[in-house]
This record gives sequence, structure tokens and C-alpha cells, in this order.
Amino acid sequence: MSSLDQTSIAVIGAGITGITTAYNLAKRGCRVTIFDQHPYAAMETSFANGGQLSASNAEVWNSWATVLKGMKWMMSPGAPLLVNPKPSWHKISWMGEFIASIPKYEENTITTARLAIEAREHLKRMAADEGIDFDCEDRGILHFYETKKDFDAARKVSALLAKGGLERRAVTPSEMKSIEPALMGSYYGGFYTPSDFTGDIHKFTNGLAKACERHGVEMRFSTEVRSVDAGADGVTIIARSTEPTLDGSVHPEEVCSFDKVVVCGGVASRSLAGTLGDRVNVYPVKGYSITVNLNEQADQEAAPWVSLLDDKAKIVTSRLGKTRFRVAGTAEFNGYNRDIRAARISPLIAWCRAHFPGMSTRQCVPWAGLRPMMPDMLPRVARGKNPRGLYNTGHGHLGWTLSAVTADAVAALATTRSNAA
Repeated sequence: MSSLDQTSIAVIGAGITGITTAYNLAKRGCRVTIFDQHPYAAMETSFANGGQLSASNAEVWNSWATVLKGMKWMMSPGAPLLVNPKPSWHKISWMGEFIASIPKYEENTITTARLAIEAREHLKRMAADEGIDFDCEDRGILHFYETKKDFDAARKVSALLAKGGLERRAVTPSEMKSIEPALMGSYYGGFYTPSDFTGDIHKFTNGLAKACERHGVEMRFSTEVRSVDAGADGVTIIARSTEPTLDGSVHPEEVCSFDKVVVCGGVASRSLAGTLGDRVNVYPVKGYSITVNLNEQADQEAAPWVSLLDDKAKIVTSRLGKTRFRVAGTAEFNGYNRDIRAARISPLIAWCRAHFPGMSTRQCVPWAGLRPMMPDMLPRVARGKNPRGLYNTGHGHLGWTLSAVTADAVAALATTRSNAA
């Protein structure tokens, strides 16, 4: 094998996890090549998420309450959590493992909170070192609750997050109004996390992709990975260009060789892992967002600057500069379906009109993306059966929050010698 500073590593996927991984590997002296089927970075799940870098949202979903809500909402098209009842082996196996992880709810929530807190510093350092402008708003995140029952449940979550090292304080309705004057409605109370922040994941990922190029990373955009094979002496990738041709013909396949590979393929990670002989049970959990364009001064003044999380509706918000407001939420278990459904977008618009009546929603852009989610809600950061194959995937709804720390961890794994590599 080549010496460490000449180690060649392929990274599959140019979303937030792939780009942060490539950056960390390049900074460690590796020769890195990124593969992505799209012509640009961050064109799938990392395109238009809720924008929150939220340790305060580290609670995992593995609870009987979540299961019961999912069953209750199954036939309600606009429900926060929607499960297509049509069975598939993938869905059934994932649900079974989800339920099996319920006993680890507290442990996994605390672990996620610790990872999220550490990730902040990594991400801020990357942004500062590379001069990346990503519409960062360092104003904290405010969770709000309409009833005492919901507030008391959140208090228990706060106690868990505190064990992970997070400071999240209870606030009264009057304190909430001073934190974010634009929020309308009647509330029992809330919890405020001043250390959380927000930003545009697409802008950050593309800014870091440019930094990767400056550090010598080879960008193989518009290139589909057809198969991956890890042997005793290295990794072979069969790839093909996805660029259109004038005559409609298909580009020939190309054979590429590397010392190692890191799979950061989002919802494609499961199939990629299969080609390497590994099982990574990622399920595509669809989320929706709208980006409200605040073209008028009145709209800009009526929209909030502090990031919000409505736990009951499962909706999050972030202000992306002066003229954009992002609203995201819902979880939909419907396979690899990427359709943008009006029944899922309408509740987001209605929520905006109820809480910010002075803000026009006449110009908003809908979007849907598939979150790569593991059954235990923890990202998979590990070597495969063959240590030349590694994984940094399965971050679910916290990819933006956790990617900077998991990228650092997998880069450390990749550059540490194992007995087989």
C-alpha cells in the first residue's frame, strides 16, 4: 500500500456529509476524489432543508409515543408523520429495528446531543478558515408549546439534553415575545437554546466544495457510481458519466482504482453498502420545505429572525438572509418517492399564515428531499467488513447538524492503519 500521505480515497456523494468528509481527508494529506451523479454539490437532501444546526433537536424518535402517533396519523394526508401502509421488506425490517431501539432512547439522545455540540465547533472553524458565507444567523433556537402537557414533556427532554452537555432554558410567553417579537399566537411556554444557530446548507456545502478543490480534491460531478468492490489490495469503482449526449447515446463505463472508499451516498448508501458486502439499513424518510421569498419590506419585517421549532406540528424555521424564510417539516415513509405533494406543502403554508399573518406567502418555492435515516437514529460512521470500505451516512434529519463531527471521525478512521489495510 502507498504511504499515508499518498493514500487515494474515493468519496461517494457530494452532499453535506460527502463534502465535509472530503475536506477532512484532504486536510490530512490524502488524495481525494468525489463522485456524484449531479453536476453540482448538494443537489439532493442537502439542497433546501430546515437550516437548523440544532443540538436542541437531538432527541431520537425511538419511542412508543412516536409509534402510536404514526398509526393514528396513517390515514391523514397532512399529518406531521405519514406512513404509507403498503408493505415492503425494507420498510418492515427498518420498522422492526426502530422498535428494537426504543430501550436505547435515552442513551442515543444523549449521544446525539454530545455529537451535535462538538460538531458546531468543527463547522464554524471550517467556515472561518475557508471564508464561507452561508447566511449564518447565530440567534439561538426557540421551541414553543401551546399546552402544559406538551411543555412538561419537553422539560423531560431538556433534562436528557442537559446530560449531553446542552444548555436549554425554559422561557415564559413574555420572554418568548422578547426573543422573537414576530411570533404570533397564544402559548404556555417554551425552551430556548442560545448556542444553536442556522444557515443555508446548500451555500455552505458549495462553498466548502470550492475549498476542497483548492486543497486538491478531484471533483467528478455528473458521474454515476455503478458498482464498488473492495479487495485485499484496493478498491475498484465502475463509474459512468451522466452528462447528456447530442445523439442520446450512453457514455462508456470507466474503471477507477483507489486505496479506500468512503460511502456518503445518502439514501443510496444501502445499495452501495450491499455491493461491498455490508448491511447499512438506511431508509428514505421524506421531508418537505418551502422557501418564502420576502421581496417586500413589510414581509421582511413580519418574518422572524430567531429560528423556531413547533414540536406539535414538527415544523422548523430559519431566516436565510434578509429576503428568504425557510419553513420545513413532516416525515413521510413512502419509499424512494421524491414527488412534491400539495397535501404536504399546504400545511406548511397554512402554518406560516397562522403564526406570521403579516408575511405574504404568495411567492414560495416548495421542495422535498429524502433523509437517509438509520433505525436507531444514529449516523453510521464505521469501517465495513473490508476496512478499505468506510461509511459516513444515515444522519436522518440531523445531517446539517452532525456532518462536521462525523466527517472528522471517519477521516480519522480512514487515515489510521488497520491490520487489513
